[in-house]
Amino acid sequence: MKYAICNETFVDWPHERAFAFARECGYTGIEIAPFTLNGDARLITAEQRAEVRQLAADHELEVVGLHWLLAKTTGFHLTTPDADVRQATSQYLGELARLCRDVGGKVLVLGSPQQRNVDPGIAMSDAMAFAAETIRAAVPVLEETDTVLAIEPLGPAEGNFLNHASDGVELMRLIDSANVRLHLDVKAMSSEGIPIPDIIRSCRDEMVHFHANDANKLGPGFGEIDFVPIMAALKEISYDGWVSVEVFDYSPGIERLAKESIDYLKECWAQV
Repeated sequence: MKYAICNETFVDWPHERAFAFARECGYTGIEIAPFTLNGDARLITAEQRAEVRQLAADHELEVVGLHWLLAKTTGFHLTTPDADVRQATSQYLGELARLCRDVGGKVLVLGSPQQRNVDPGIAMSDAMAFAAETIRAAVPVLEETDTVLAIEPLGPAEGNFLNHASDGVELMRLIDSANVRLHLDVKAMSSEGIPIPDIIRSCRDEMVHFHANDANKLGPGFGEIDFVPIMAALKEISYDGWVSVEVFDYSPGIERLAKESIDYLKECWAQV
C-alpha cells in the first residue's frame, strides 16, 4: 500500500521541514492544498511550481496531486444557476489541473463543499446538471494535462450536495469522462449508515483515490473507526492508488498525528 499525507497537516511549517518529516515517518507521497502555496492558483509562479516538485523529489516523495481545490477562493461555484460563475469555475479547475501537472501530481480531489452547496429553491437534479456541465467544460484541460479529477462525496455536516458515495458515482457518470472519477473519504463515509467496507466494494470500479481519517476529524487510529476491515476491503478490490492521511483537528500535535497515523495504517494492513 502507498501512503501519503496532506501538506496542510503541517500548518505553518516550511515546506522543506514538512516534506522531510513526512518522509521520516514513512510516507512516500505528499498531497498539496493549493492555498498552502497561494490563495489563488493563478498567481503561483512557474518557479514556485518547479520548487515544490523538486523539493518533493529531493525528499523521495511523490506529489500525489491536489485537494481542497476551491478552498479560500471567491467567485467560484459548481451548482449555481449563474452561468458566468460556472464558466469561471470551469476555467479555474483547468488552471488547477495545470498546477497539478506542474508540481508532478495526477489527482485533483474535488471536495470544497462551500463552493458546491445547493442554494434554496434549486432542485437537486438541476444542481447535478449544473455541476456536470461545470466539470465537463474542464475535461479538455484534464486530458491535456493527463490528470484526473476525483469527485469527493462529503457528509451532511460539511454541506448539502453529494452526501453519499452513490451521488458521486451519479455525477461521475453524468460527466462520462475517463478523466473524472471518484474519491472516497473515511470520515465522509462514516455518516452514510452503510458499513464502510461495503461502500468501498460497491465503488471498486469508480474509485481512484482514498483519504484516511476518523469521524472525530483526527487521523486514523485516533478514534473509534477500525481500519482493519477498511484495509481488507481495499485489498479485496485490488486498490493500487494512494491512501492519504487527511485530518482536520490538529490538537494532538503535528508530529503525533503524522507518525501515529501511518504506523496505525501499516499495522492494520499487516493484519490483512
